[in-house]
Amino acid sequence: MTSQPKLDPLDVAWRTCGVSAECLGAAWEPYDRCLAHLGPAEVESVLRGLVPGQGIDLRGTTLAEDLLTRVLEGMERRLGRARFDRAVFTGPARFGEAVFAGDATFEHARFDHLASFFGTSFTGNVSFGEARFHRQLSLHGARVRGHGRFDRIRVGGDALFSEARFDRDTSFRGADFRGFAAFDGTAFAGDVGFRGAGFRGAGFRRAVSFRASAVGRSAAFDGLRFHGPAYLGPMLVGRRLSLADVRAGGPLHVHTGDCRVTLRAAVVTGPFTARLSAADIDLRDATLTAPSVVTRGGGRVRITSLDDLDAGALTLNGADLRTCGLGGLRRPEGLRLSDCLFATTPAGVRWRLGWPPVRWWTRRVVLADEHLWRGWSPSEVAAGGPPTRRPVDAGWLAALYERVRPGVGDAKTSADFAFAAMEMRRLSSPRVRARMLLSVYWLACGYGLRAGRAIGWLTLVAALAAGTLYWAAGTRPARHWVGPHSRVAVVRSKPPVSPAPRALHR
Repeated sequence: MTSQPKLDPLDVAWRTCGVSAECLGAAWEPYDRCLAHLGPAEVESVLRGLVPGQGIDLRGTTLAEDLLTRVLEGMERRLGRARFDRAVFTGPARFGEAVFAGDATFEHARFDHLASFFGTSFTGNVSFGEARFHRQLSLHGARVRGHGRFDRIRVGGDALFSEARFDRDTSFRGADFRGFAAFDGTAFAGDVGFRGAGFRGAGFRRAVSFRASAVGRSAAFDGLRFHGPAYLGPMLVGRRLSLADVRAGGPLHVHTGDCRVTLRAAVVTGPFTARLSAADIDLRDATLTAPSVVTRGGGRVRITSLDDLDAGALTLNGADLRTCGLGGLRRPEGLRLSDCLFATTPAGVRWRLGWPPVRWWTRRVVLADEHLWRGWSPSEVAAGGPPTRRPVDAGWLAALYERVRPGVGDAKTSADFAFAAMEMRRLSSPRVRARMLLSVYWLACGYGLRAGRAIGWLTLVAALAAGTLYWAAGTRPARHWVGPHSRVAVVRSKPPVSPAPRALHR
């Protein structure tokens, strides 16, 4: 059992027990001793003087189970301003169904056995900063109307916050959960933060669950460590779910919607699954070692950034990639794309000062990287801004298309990517002859991917040939070929002579 660090009485802000210099219990008037060092008659006198809703000061006091129960029953389990800072609960601490009418503080308190606040109501603020729970902690069904502070707590057993309700901001900064942690059905009306950056040992050592939970504004897990499975949802988040710089050694499941989700610089060595609905997700600088899936649960799922993402096998189902460049991926060949939405070429005829001055684009899907490289405005891609990375040149884009294309599930999109790869190769070719050949190949049949263009050329050539033959047949005289051994009878005809008029018989 871990003992509290020894403090000098001068280091605390209350008048301590006069029995021993090592006892930090708050002294009760007129005895000048803490409640734990009072005699039986003195304790009875103190308990008789307690009334419901009264404030109570038990800071630094060692409380056995029986003594704590007598205090709570003497106040009919209704406390006013309650101070339990640095208190030591040597037995089970059962505050179930108690009502704290004022603020309650348990900072640096130590619970050697069960700490139960089942169904407890905190009308004001509550603080458990740096408290130590050696066994189970339960706030199942508790209600906190003020701010909740659980910074740097350490829970050796299971932590149960299921069905609890926090009406304002709640902080678990630097908290260390060494057992199973359950937040199923928990409602946080404001912000909730589990940030672990800068705090050694902060995180969840075993499984943690946030099924059917709700956060009114933002939920932050920045810098936290998930050593076991983490089930973050299905949960409702009003604004933002931040998992920046997290380290997850086990499976990480995220299920939410109508918010922004960020996993910047996150490292997930276990399977990662994100099921999102009408949400934006940022995977910049993340590392996903195991097979990972980001899928659409309903509504639009927009990928805002994949820059410097290192993922060996990432599947995107139904994602919006119109404004997200893929050029920043460290391993584009590990991407699997299914039913995704891409940018498209501009519609209609376009005029420009260069050559050719008029350009008409066939309708095809392209990567946002090519959109930015060609200088098309972001409004032609989609609302939301251009991709963050600019490709180096057309040759680099050709290689990118070739590496991404095998993972595309749609045949038409795959064909468009193959066309784009050849187009970029043609534009980046340094040799004039090769570029001319590719240009002819493009013009003739669209690199073998535009059958309509080839049929059109064949139709045009056939029409020209037929017209030429028809014109030749109608303008040249007919000639008869005569062989060298042929006998030809030539009949010379005399000009017709009109008969002489007969003499008139008289």
